[in-house]
Amino acid sequence: RISREMSYLGRREVLTGKAKFGIFGDGKELPQLAMAKVFRNGDFRSGYYRDQTFALAINALTVESFFAQMYADTSVEREPASAGRQMNGHFATRSLNEDGSWKDLTAQKNISSDISPTAGQMPRLLGLAQASTIYKSVKFEGSEKFSKEGNEIAFGTIGDASTAEGHFWETLNAACALQVPMIVSIWDDGYGISVPTKNQRAKADISEMLSGFQRKEGENQGCEIIQVRAWDYPALLDAYARAEHFARTESVPVVVHVVDVTQPQGHSTSGSHERYKNEARLAWEAEFDGLAKFKEWIINYSIEIDGKEEVIATAEELDAIDEEAKKTAKAGQKTAWDNYQTAIKELIQSIVPLVENLKGQNAEVEAALTHFSKLVSKAKKDVFHLARKALLATRGTNSAERNQLMQKYNEAAEIEKDNYSSHLYSESEWKAENIKEIKPVYSDSSEDVDGRVVIRNNFDKIFEKYPETLIFGEDTGNIGDVNQGLEGMQEKYGALRIADTGIREATILGQGIGMAMRGLRPIAEIQYLDYVLYCLQGMSDDLATVQYRTKGGQKAPLIIRTRGHRLEGIWHSGSPMAGILNLSKGILVLVPRNLTKAAGFYNTMLQADEPAIIVECLNGYRLKEKQPDNLGEFTVPVGKIEVTKEGKDVTLVTYGSTWRIVTEAANELEKLGISAEVIDIQSLIPFDLSHEIAESVKKTNRLVVIDEDVEGGTTGFILQQILEKQKAFRYLDSDPLTISANDHRPAYASDGDYFSKPSADDMVEKIYAMFNETNPQKYPAIF
Repeated sequence: RISREMSYLGRREVLTGKAKFGIFGDGKELPQLAMAKVFRNGDFRSGYYRDQTFALAINALTVESFFAQMYADTSVEREPASAGRQMNGHFATRSLNEDGSWKDLTAQKNISSDISPTAGQMPRLLGLAQASTIYKSVKFEGSEKFSKEGNEIAFGTIGDASTAEGHFWETLNAACALQVPMIVSIWDDGYGISVPTKNQRAKADISEMLSGFQRKEGENQGCEIIQVRAWDYPALLDAYARAEHFARTESVPVVVHVVDVTQPQGHSTSGSHERYKNEARLAWEAEFDGLAKFKEWIINYSIEIDGKEEVIATAEELDAIDEEAKKTAKAGQKTAWDNYQTAIKELIQSIVPLVENLKGQNAEVEAALTHFSKLVSKAKKDVFHLARKALLATRGTNSAERNQLMQKYNEAAEIEKDNYSSHLYSESEWKAENIKEIKPVYSDSSEDVDGRVVIRNNFDKIFEKYPETLIFGEDTGNIGDVNQGLEGMQEKYGALRIADTGIREATILGQGIGMAMRGLRPIAEIQYLDYVLYCLQGMSDDLATVQYRTKGGQKAPLIIRTRGHRLEGIWHSGSPMAGILNLSKGILVLVPRNLTKAAGFYNTMLQADEPAIIVECLNGYRLKEKQPDNLGEFTVPVGKIEVTKEGKDVTLVTYGSTWRIVTEAANELEKLGISAEVIDIQSLIPFDLSHEIAESVKKTNRLVVIDEDVEGGTTGFILQQILEKQKAFRYLDSDPLTISANDHRPAYASDGDYFSKPSADDMVEKIYAMFNETNPQKYPAIF
């Protein structure tokens, strides 16, 4: 009842302008209560934005925090799910202490932070469930904080229409293959916003569609499927009790298809469901509202105990509960609103009097104050706008009053920077930037070996050193990956830790996210860089935002292993780095030039607590490298460039496989009288934290950025970092030059590479032309 009243009151708060948007769980209360009854400490939920009743039932939500989220209150204490960063209905529990260390997740009921993209929560669910399977066999120091003998269940929730999404099918398919303890509840209210179920899928009944997934007796594949009505409370209790048994006792995935779900207020505050539901449907929803049916069941229930008829409650008692629920919801809403308004009033009281001190000096300030005073409701942005208008209007003056305002404005701006822009990356002592560099050690006995041997032997040390580390992907296990970088690892460490997967990149990523949220250190292998596009949505919407959207309340330190850059053909030599950079802020992007550097990055990131993608050079596995003596120990620092060739005439900036070609071109330029300094970026995010590239440009006065992404792609990002952030433009004597691949995908074979991506010839000619332009006598034109 409290949850229902919150939904009703929440809609009113939006329609009266006090909240921006509302999406609620009315109609789904009863099945969520039944689900909550089998949800234990240590269990995890990965769901969607209608599970407020469940969140209330497990004490992960209060009336006050529900409305605090509606008002976008930036207090972590008042809105612990996201500190006002997520719209309402997006729930989360806090897995981390204030210093970023893990809490004991087995001592609390856990909700992994919700995201809005429909079905986007499903891949992560797979990993949350698989972690329990891993913990049945894997133990390490501190593992007792994450699991009790692998006895936990991962609960997923999804709207019926979203089962049309590929992520749903891929996740369920993988769960049935892996046999993980997972319960997926489908809230079937017959519509996806306005589109009825029959237009969503091949069959209107998702249980019928899933019948082929039903496990057969004696087989270790498939899932259990249970269909139950949303208004039938005893049947719901039975359904979830059975589901818990299958998942917790037998480690079998279960689908609970909850049908006859109603949605009394429609999809959201954006519109009315009367536009697409006919009168008969609306009448049916009123009659079969779960709360009405629940009330009916309670009143009609009786049992004889010791010859005496016992009832649960009378109609009068239930009416009293209804009234009490309304009061509880209203009181919680008022408290949340008052707290939210108090924070704004305190800001007004600290800023506005200082602006008023300036009004006698400037008519514009007086006008801004008049406008501010007429606002019916005032938000933080209005206060900041007033202060900035006043500072703009009084520019050029140096009064004590203006300086006071400036100081207070800067203090307030720092607070709001933390409120709205903190925790995109880790802010703990374990952030990757804090991991100290340990250089590779070489001796007279250090061997020259294939690059793949360096990475393989380093992985061997990693798996020996970190029992919580595991790797999985297509062809990762039995054959030791397609390039033999994991040769022999499955035989040595077992199929649980070195595992093959199906061809399903979105859920390979999801496995990694979920397991990382439960304290494991997974490495999710995506076979080729081009295939990252299959899981880019999850990287962008889920993994990259975990710390940000919870304001440091959760983390998922997943390492994505992939290989790419130059090889052969449209889908095996792509370099979609600009897409990854722009869509995955929140994930470190590491681009080592060889396999020794890649090994060092793995060693670094396994000591850090934030996610990263490491792109190994696809054409480097058979190239010879000297193997370090301190495998598993040496680290490559993130955000640190390396000058691999010193020069005085021009700075060449590059990364990854292109580095070898740039080095070849630099040597050719030496023969032409041009001394080129070659810089390997190594780490795109973070980028050159010490601004060493600017120092190189200061020396050479010329800058060339070279890569194999499309024009204006990663080179555009690199130029912005060097010219704008590092202010290197002031040192340039020539226009900065970028040399990139053609905008089309690379054609097949060596000739396709030569004519699609920058060659040493391209580099030599274009860089030489810079010098021809300034001194044509010394550097006569080539063409």
